[in-house]
Amino acid sequence: MGAVRAFRKSLLTAFSTPGFRFQWSADLLAAWAFEMETLILGWYILVSTGSVFLLTVFGALQFSGTLLAPWFGTLADRVSRRTLLLVLRGAFAGSALLLAILDFGGWLGVWPVLAVALVGGLLRPADQVVRNALYADTVPAEQLSNAMGLARTTMDSARIAGALAGAGVFSLLGFGAAYLVVTLFYAASVAFTRRIETGHPHPSGATAWRELVVGARYIADSTRMAVMMWLAFLVNVTAYPVTHGLMPYVAREVYGTDANGLARLSAAFAAGALAGSLWFAAAARSAHGLRLVVAGIVAWYVLLAVFAYTPGLGSGMVVLALTGAAQSLSMVSMMVVLLAQSAVEYRGRVMGVRMLAVYGLPLGLLAAGPVIDAIGFRAQTTLFALIGLSLTLWTVWRWRRSL
Repeated sequence: MGAVRAFRKSLLTAFSTPGFRFQWSADLLAAWAFEMETLILGWYILVSTGSVFLLTVFGALQFSGTLLAPWFGTLADRVSRRTLLLVLRGAFAGSALLLAILDFGGWLGVWPVLAVALVGGLLRPADQVVRNALYADTVPAEQLSNAMGLARTTMDSARIAGALAGAGVFSLLGFGAAYLVVTLFYAASVAFTRRIETGHPHPSGATAWRELVVGARYIADSTRMAVMMWLAFLVNVTAYPVTHGLMPYVAREVYGTDANGLARLSAAFAAGALAGSLWFAAAARSAHGLRLVVAGIVAWYVLLAVFAYTPGLGSGMVVLALTGAAQSLSMVSMMVVLLAQSAVEYRGRVMGVRMLAVYGLPLGLLAAGPVIDAIGFRAQTTLFALIGLSLTLWTVWRWRRSL
């Protein structure tokens, strides 16, 4: 019992800071709303149009704002981050309410849905940039690892429970009522965000473009931050495609299962990621950040190679759960390293540039398709894992003295 109490105490350390409690609650509600929206809108487009092309357009719109992330990061360094987060989440609530009204009025169609998806895709990367920078402002430095591990649980839990809640509400109540629920989630997130106490912005008086250039130089001058950005891009190209795009192919072509099997595979990965986030929040320390980043990425690639040759659905779920834990460990550790290394007046820009690494994912998916056609899924996954692992180890060895 003593060990359990000690674990629980270390796990919940950051909740002793009132600002963190409010932001974690706000982020949890927003993350659940995001996942509910993604499921509801994707299903609506597929059912109402029967067009796979429009479904892929909807999926692509989710990445539309990533290129703007550095600009939002610059803005987050010039104005109050809490105020910016309030504006963003107020916009999400307003767009959700608009869709509900359109449905109740009989005016809903695929184009309004895609327009709202575009707005969401433009603003969601900004939400992630600002929330991460704000966590570092809110908690003491010694609580940063715990805070970021707990913060990650808001997204991991949303991928499981948020998606299930969206499916359940949509099937029971219909589109309009489901979107009223989504609106309430966003509104509650706004209410919690208002309670966050944050410091003042740090404007320099320079133009936004000048501040963005200065931020890019600040990152380039730090070997640790530059290496973390490179590793983030690398895993998006070579590791993320398997679990964030190819899972439907794996479920159908490798395991010969249906949508329920796909859901089980996705849930296994998300559950492993959630477990990894909880472990990190309770046990990790900022001093071990670089080692955990490398160890997590290495384990991630090894497990992907193992998964490629795992024969059964059940055993595949186990390996995917372990893969999710390794992915969570590496990515949360990377976030801690970047935030701990960043001066408070640069955190928004650092998080904005970090978001650009996400563009590696569509590049990896575009490359994976032809390779799978040529040599098959197992060989493609093994090849990508070997490339990623080799480049990771070479990067660490090359800059070992600076790291």
